[in-house]
Amino acid sequence: MRRTVAALTAMLTLTVTALTIGLATGVQAAALSSAPHASPSASTTDFGCFHPSKAGQARCFGVMKAHRTASGRMSPFTTGSPTTRGFVPSDLRSAYNLGGTSGSGQTVAIVDAMDDPNAESDLAAYRSAYGLPSCTTANGCFHKVNQHGQASPMPSGDYGWAEEISLDLDMVSATCPSCHILLVEANSANVPDLMTAEDTAATTSGVVSVSNSWGGSEDNTITSVDSHFNHPGVAITASSGDSGYGVFWPASSPYVTAVGGTSLSKASNSRGWTETAWSGAGSGCSAYEAKPSWQHDSGCAKRTVADVAAVADPHTGVAVYDTYNSCGGAMLCDTELQLGLAQGADGWVEVGGTSVSSPIIASVYALAGNASSVANGSYPYSHTSALHDVTSGGNGFCGGSYLCTGGPGYDGPTGLGTPNGTGAF
Repeated sequence: MRRTVAALTAMLTLTVTALTIGLATGVQAAALSSAPHASPSASTTDFGCFHPSKAGQARCFGVMKAHRTASGRMSPFTTGSPTTRGFVPSDLRSAYNLGGTSGSGQTVAIVDAMDDPNAESDLAAYRSAYGLPSCTTANGCFHKVNQHGQASPMPSGDYGWAEEISLDLDMVSATCPSCHILLVEANSANVPDLMTAEDTAATTSGVVSVSNSWGGSEDNTITSVDSHFNHPGVAITASSGDSGYGVFWPASSPYVTAVGGTSLSKASNSRGWTETAWSGAGSGCSAYEAKPSWQHDSGCAKRTVADVAAVADPHTGVAVYDTYNSCGGAMLCDTELQLGLAQGADGWVEVGGTSVSSPIIASVYALAGNASSVANGSYPYSHTSALHDVTSGGNGFCGGSYLCTGGPGYDGPTGLGTPNGTGAF
C-alpha cells in the first residue's frame, strides 16, 4: 500500500524528535543505523557481544562511534554512504604501504562466536562499494562453516557478534582484496566452543593466518588451553583489548601475535600518515603466561602484550557494512535502532577497537606469503626495520613505563609498531 504524505511526515517527525530530544528510555543503542545524525561531541559504545556472564566466556573487541544526545543517551554515528564515514580500503593500504601486494591464493580465517546470517551478502555489498573483486561461496573465495568445519547446522544468530563478523570480513577484504576468506562460527562464546573453532580454522587446508578479535580476562586456566593456538606455519593473531592498560587472553598466549591499537590520521609528512598509541588498546604484563624466548623487554618477567599494532581508535575508525538486525530493515528500522528498541545494524557504520587491528595484521601475514616461516609471534621481532615505530600516546597508568606509554622502540600499547609493507611478517 502506498504510504500517504501524512504518514511519511509523521515518521519523519518521529525520527527528528527522537534524535534531538531523546524520546528513548535511556537504553543504550546496541548497534549503529543509517539514519541521519546531528553533529554533537563524539564518544563510543561497545558492540552488543560485550556481555560475558561468567569465567570462560569471551567478549568481542569491536567499538562503535557514537554521540551523547541532549537527554544523555548514547546514539550511534551513522551514514547512508560507504565513503563519507571511516577509513576505506585504499586508506588502509596506503597507511601501511601495502600497494603492489596481492595475497592471491592465500586464505585468512576468521574465528567468531554465533552466526551472522547476512555475512555473505553484507560482504558482497562492502566489496562492491570499493571496487574489490567478488568473494562468494559460488566462486570459491568465501566459505562459512560451523565450529566443526561443516556447512550446517550453523549457530544461532546474534546481532552483536554479527557486527563483529562483518567488521572482520571487511578488514580482511580491505587489507588483502585477493585473499580467500574462511569464516568459522563457534556455537557460543564459551572457551571450549571457541577452541574447537580455532582448531578447525588453523587446520583447514590453505589457511595461512587466523584472526581472533575477542578475548577474556586472564585466569589460572588459560595455560591449559593455549595448545589450541599452537599451529606452526599458521600465523594466529589476537586483539589486545579495548579497556586500556591491562591484559586479556588469548592476546597473552605465547602462541599468538598480540595486536594492539593506534589512532591513525592523515598527515603532510613523507609517509602521508601519523599514528599514536590508542588510549583504549590493551597492554601489560601477563600474570600467568611465561615469557617467550623472542621477547626481551626488561620490565616484565612474563609475556608482554602487545607485539605489533594497527588502527583501532573508533574516532579514526573504519567503514563497515552490516545489516543483521531485529527490525527487518523496514522504514522505521533506523529509528528503532536509534531508540534502542531494536538490535543490530542497518547499513554503513563507523567502528574501531582492536577488533579492527587483528584481522588487518592477519591479512598482512597473508600478503607476506611467509606462513611456513612463522613461529608464533616471533617474526616481527627480527624484522623491525619494516615497521612504523609508534612513539607517542598511551593507554593508562603504569608509572610512566613502556608498558602503557608509546615511545621509541618496543612499547606495550603498540608493540614493535605497525606495518610498513609486509617485510616484518
